[in-house]
Formats: sequence, C-alpha cells, structure tokens
Amino acid sequence: MMAMIATLKKYIKQTFLPSQIKEKNPVEAYDIWAKNYDAQPGNLMLDVDETTLNKLLKNVSITGKKIADIGCGTGRHWEKILAKNPADLVGFDVSEGMLTQLKEKFPQANVKRITDDLFSDIPSKSYDLIISTLTLAHIKDIVPALNAWASILKNKSDIILTDFHPKTLGSGGKRTFMSESGLISVQNFVHYIEAIRSILAKHGFSLIAQEEIYIDETFKHYYENKNALKVYETYKGFPILYGLHFKRQ
Repeated sequence: MMAMIATLKKYIKQTFLPSQIKEKNPVEAYDIWAKNYDAQPGNLMLDVDETTLNKLLKNVSITGKKIADIGCGTGRHWEKILAKNPADLVGFDVSEGMLTQLKEKFPQANVKRITDDLFSDIPSKSYDLIISTLTLAHIKDIVPALNAWASILKNKSDIILTDFHPKTLGSGGKRTFMSESGLISVQNFVHYIEAIRSILAKHGFSLIAQEEIYIDETFKHYYENKNALKVYETYKGFPILYGLHFKRQ
C-alpha cells in the first residue's frame, strides 16, 4: 500500500503541474461547476457514489421521515429519495449555483444555502436522517460540523455518508474538473473513517454498515473509455470511495 501511495503521488506531480491546476474553495468551485455537473456520463466517482448510496439506503426507513441532505448539490439523489415518500426533504449546500440547478429540476424543493457548518438556525432534534454524499472532505474542521449534525437529529436517527476515500486524498488525490479557464481542483481535507466514527460515537451513534470501494476489474471499462489503461493498471486495488451508515437508538 505504501508503494502504491508513493506511486500515486509521483503520478499526480508528473501529470498535473501546480501551474496547471487552480485550487478553489468549494463555494467558488461548485458555482463554476454547477451548470455542467449533471452532464458527466461515465464519471467513475459519481457512478460509484450512486451505487454505494443505493446499497446503504436499503436498510434505512425513509417513508414519513424528515431528511436533511447536507451538500445536496444539484439533487443527484433526490428522485429516488422522493420516490420513497419522506415527510420532508431539505437540501443544504454552500453553492448557490448548485442549488439553482436543483431548483430547476425540482421547483418545489426546500433548499437552504449555508455559510457555515453549524446549523445554528435549525432547531435541535429536527430530522430523522442526514444524507451527505461527496461532501465531508470539503469541511476543514469536522468536529464542530458533526457535533452540529448530531444536534439537529432526533434521539432515534440515522446518518449516511459517502465520500472520496481518505487514503486517496491523503496520498495526493484531487477532486478536479475542467472549466473554460482550465483544470480546477476543489479544496479538500483528509478525515479518516476512525475519526468520523469517534466523533459520532460521543453522540450515541454506532457504525452499523461500512463500504469501501476499491478499483478492480469491474471499473476497467471507465479507464478503457478514456484511453487510460496504464492508470488503471497502476491503481488497481486502490481505495476510491467509502460509504458509512450510523444509527442512534
């Protein structure tokens, strides 16, 4: 694993020179990305995230529940969530551009643009379930953030998280997209799964399901379609995404 991480760092340095990548904070980056975010056929991370979330949601009751989608973006998962008849679904995001795209797809959507991670204007024990996908690593300090998430959840509640695997981010992996001005990297911070688990345990949450997705033969066609089989061979077996389901009884 250490050799693979070293190879990944070397690949990133050789492939993307610092001058070629513009790093932006999540607000600015996603405002730029918003208009094209949903038009990404064959995006490995989005497809893996979709599959992982679907698997985790199978063990969660949604009907009649109040749900907070933190980092909702364009509402990629809303169609399947709304199909399960929640009592309420509220989307929270830092990007006005992403929320605008969500509202175009779901005109009646209840969305809130947030400027911090503390949810101080939300009454405690408001929600039954938090769903947060591909978001947590954008938050610099997850201790107050997760404390706030726990606060707005009811005594019996669930949290479902997915995100880029910390081993990938920790080894120099980047969340990037191509814009009119060039390649943009969205600012990320490394938060290991054990740290997330420890913080939420203090609020009575137990980890009841964990998914860690590794690059294997089932993903080979993504690299073939991008003429990147050398990259595939280099990183086969490397973790790319995790999914977690926490429950508070």
